[in-house]
Amino acid sequence: MKPAGLTYSLICATLPLITWATARSDEAPKPQAPPNIVFILSDDHRWDWLGFLDEAPEFLETPNLDRMAREGAYVRNAFVSTSLCSPSRASILTGQYLHHHGVVDNQRPEPADIRFFPEYLQTAGYATAFFGKWHMGHDSDKPRKGFTHWAGFRGQGDYTDPVLNINGKQQKLKGYNTDVLTDQALEWLKSRDTRPFMLYLSFKAPHFPFEPAPRNRGRYDKAPVRYPPTMANTEENYLTQPHWVRERRFGIHGVDHMETGRFDNDPVPSFEDLFRRYSEAVYSIDENVGRVLQFVESAGLKESTLIVYMGDNGFALGEHGFYDKRDAYETSIRVPLLAWAPGRIKAGTVVTELVQNIDIAPTLLHAAGVAQPPATPKMDGASFWPLALGEKTPWRDHILYEYHWEWNFPATPTLFAIRTDRWKYIYHHGIWDCDAFYDLQTDPIERHNLISVPAFQQQIASLRKTMFEELEKSGALKVTLPPPAGEPLHDRKLMR
Repeated sequence: MKPAGLTYSLICATLPLITWATARSDEAPKPQAPPNIVFILSDDHRWDWLGFLDEAPEFLETPNLDRMAREGAYVRNAFVSTSLCSPSRASILTGQYLHHHGVVDNQRPEPADIRFFPEYLQTAGYATAFFGKWHMGHDSDKPRKGFTHWAGFRGQGDYTDPVLNINGKQQKLKGYNTDVLTDQALEWLKSRDTRPFMLYLSFKAPHFPFEPAPRNRGRYDKAPVRYPPTMANTEENYLTQPHWVRERRFGIHGVDHMETGRFDNDPVPSFEDLFRRYSEAVYSIDENVGRVLQFVESAGLKESTLIVYMGDNGFALGEHGFYDKRDAYETSIRVPLLAWAPGRIKAGTVVTELVQNIDIAPTLLHAAGVAQPPATPKMDGASFWPLALGEKTPWRDHILYEYHWEWNFPATPTLFAIRTDRWKYIYHHGIWDCDAFYDLQTDPIERHNLISVPAFQQQIASLRKTMFEELEKSGALKVTLPPPAGEPLHDRKLMR
């Protein structure tokens, strides 16, 4: 049995009752002031590591995230447009695809002319604050535009005793990173003025090397480790897959590189340790989400605050022989997304439409009643606020994904993908290999590449045509090649 939490099936089962009860209310709707906004972003939290989901490990505990789903909205099909830290974070802040905001990898800072949605909220009268991982530009922790208060760290930061740049002055703070960031955020909330606020809380966890809070380390030492079916280095797993997929398992982001680490001094833990520490880091995040919820309630802000929780990327824990993201598999591109706003969002709402990280900026602006100023860069995303409120609204029937080959991590090629509610087509650029096509309904773990099956050629051609037409219209095919920067981690083990 799972620990206390609300399963996805139970959420669905309770939804009609909740909707009926709301519809029976005879009270006239009261005008609502613009909500306060708390946006909580974690790093590499995969979509199915939520305790209330049937797909989650049985032992996993996320009571506070479960509560957000139970009392608010769970976006069942949430994805990123690029599964890499800096590009994804830029897409969240701008509402734009990588090819429009220009942040293509983790090595370089954001372009000078980039615009972030907190700027627009700030102009509209919101107090805005940022805490944590910015990541765009490894070497700079300086305050960025759009925030009245800044407490960010450089690059990946440190899990223990992080150094924060607090409004231009660096300070070393004692404690576990996720706890420290939440401490800072709550202190700012306690000293806030009367303006509505937008707090952007950006955690480092559970990013590799997965470190939970010291109080939680070992919590899952006896938990069963889940070995994905596609993790095995077998003919069945790789019979139809592109060649690069099997080759990647021997590189820095592959399980064979990791599994041999204990014999050749690679700085990578065992898979079992990786799995358990990751889960404990997620639990440590959940504790701090609970602290934010508790403060909002105790401060009397429950009815006037929207809290959104999201992961910036997915993460493979053995699937296809990987432990990383970057690729277009479900474990890489799919993320948790929850919205909690008592008095606005009905409890138990489940959004099933295809939502992406490019939709966050327009959604939060919509919820705040703030229009994007004229003469600012066009956003590629759309507001899913009406969907969270249970309203009907026209919506996309597919999403697009892009990733550009990195000099630093060359195992994953440049690729573009299109995903519908059932089908996924992946185009691999610049390598002598096959493309990929999966039926997510019959093969949700994406083990069987159907790219060469005659019966699917018409479907494949249609998706390819749609994808390239939209990419070309958007300007995504005009690819720029940045000069090498940073350290290349290109060594790999010899295949067995």
